[in-house]
Amino acid sequence: MLIVAATMLGLLCGSFANVLIARIPAGEGWAKGSSRCPQCRHDIAWYDNIPVFSWLWLRRRCRHCQEPIPGRYPLVEISVGVLFGLVAWQFGSSAVAWLLAFSALLTVALAAIDFEHHRLPDPLVFAMAGAVLVLLVTDAALTGDWAALARAGIGALALGGFYFVLWFAYPKGLGFGDVKLAVPVGAVLGYLGWGALAVGAIGGPLVGGLLALVASIRAGGVKGVRFAYGPAIIGAFWIAVLWGPAIATWYVDLAAGWAV
Repeated sequence: MLIVAATMLGLLCGSFANVLIARIPAGEGWAKGSSRCPQCRHDIAWYDNIPVFSWLWLRRRCRHCQEPIPGRYPLVEISVGVLFGLVAWQFGSSAVAWLLAFSALLTVALAAIDFEHHRLPDPLVFAMAGAVLVLLVTDAALTGDWAALARAGIGALALGGFYFVLWFAYPKGLGFGDVKLAVPVGAVLGYLGWGALAVGAIGGPLVGGLLALVASIRAGGVKGVRFAYGPAIIGAFWIAVLWGPAIATWYVDLAAGWAV
């Protein structure tokens, strides 16, 4: 029941993520006003704003102007819902689970914005950093696991420092928003363990390389190709959160087998 409830809550939060994706890059306030069509600016009724279902019921078009509703809307809602369910499955209802659920909302929004606008807005990155600080300290206080909090600090410095060096060496190839995002990402992964931190650190460039390959194929060559790197950090983050320790253990066992 916890997983089902978390998934349903995630779908609703995914609808809110779409508000952030639409309004923050445009410089609009997200806390006030009802949802509205980006084309005709008509307010959207609550029954037309049910996650996924309304998109299907309206046949992917605005009720008022008949403009197509992009598939990004249900994709974001489903992504947040799935991540909420996976977090509940892996972490229950702990303080870390609440942090990861909030991170799911923000990271999905950040990935979508970076894909579309090639930037990671500070309000979302700083909101994630603030939540990481508060909830990790809270969890450490409740569990008495201060060593995990120390690992979080090391993870923040290590991953943030790694991307800072990359940005400093080649600022045209990496935005400073990626550096700022790496700090809370590294803190969470460090808190979860060395295995999660290692997988997240190594996974970022690997996922980034895959995104670069896809972008090059779509552009018909590598010259002048630009792609958003934030989703690579975010994708590696979630791989590490959900399966990092298992991947790290598998790799260590494999390496040990090779050594023998």
